[in-house]
Amino acid sequence: MSNKKIHLLMVLTSIFWSGAFITGKIAVGEFPPFALTFFRFFFALPFIFAILYLREPGNLIPRGRQWLPLIFLGFIGTFCYHSLFFTSLKYTTATNSSIIGAMNPMVTTLLAAMFFSERLTPWRIFGIFLSFIGVFLFITNGDLQLVSQFRFNKGDVVMLIAVCCFAIYSLLSRRYMKQYSLSPLMVTAYTFLICVVISIPFFLWENPSTYLFSATASGWLSILYMSVFASVLGYLIQMVAIQRIGAPRTAIYINLVPIFTIIQSVTILGESITLFKLIGAAIVITGVYLAIRPEAKGKYLESSKSIA
Repeated sequence: MSNKKIHLLMVLTSIFWSGAFITGKIAVGEFPPFALTFFRFFFALPFIFAILYLREPGNLIPRGRQWLPLIFLGFIGTFCYHSLFFTSLKYTTATNSSIIGAMNPMVTTLLAAMFFSERLTPWRIFGIFLSFIGVFLFITNGDLQLVSQFRFNKGDVVMLIAVCCFAIYSLLSRRYMKQYSLSPLMVTAYTFLICVVISIPFFLWENPSTYLFSATASGWLSILYMSVFASVLGYLIQMVAIQRIGAPRTAIYINLVPIFTIIQSVTILGESITLFKLIGAAIVITGVYLAIRPEAKGKYLESSKSIA
């Protein structure tokens, strides 16, 4: 496969990831957050484990010392991130959620500098600052009174917490993969499985009998889309891209996710977009690019995966 096809596939993957914000917004109207987390990864399990079995049969069962890091990564990076992600979509728009989600590489860069002695260049510092300004405009919609009265949309705040959870996952996953001899595919498969197991008591707590029988085909298809396209296919294409064109160049495609989400949010969900939000989106995307551009490689950024 040529590098040109890889780049085209990564554009397609960005569309898959942006679609997760749209289908997630549709699904939260019919399912509570823990149920969505459970079903998204439950449906993805047969696909990801089949791929693990075909590609890495020697990694099908973790060894004793590998279980603890897998459990922690599954908890913080898959269960916490996605339950918070779906909770945020109950209170904010798909557009807002995707813009804040796009901060993941930038937040990872910042935490790597704070806790893992990752060097920050002036351009990366400027990119981080620019991204925060852009998200500030997005959350407040340019209304400074919201700052003085502290009336931020709680869905936006929840999404910021979700991004921090995934940034921690991104930082630790690379370290754990090296320390415990874990492959990326093995980490993905077992974090999916651990997320499903952890989700079960929360899923039951939400009393599934109150919504399962009234769920529509649209709701179930939205979950299937997130399971197959955003989770399984998105990850596989990204894994091939990292092998062929490198992690930094692959990570740049995360910047396309908010753009595709805005287009789909307006055309499919009928969400409104203001001038301040467009300006904020442009600032965030520019800032994230400066923070993760290939000339400023970060050793911990190589583990960053999707944000949807």
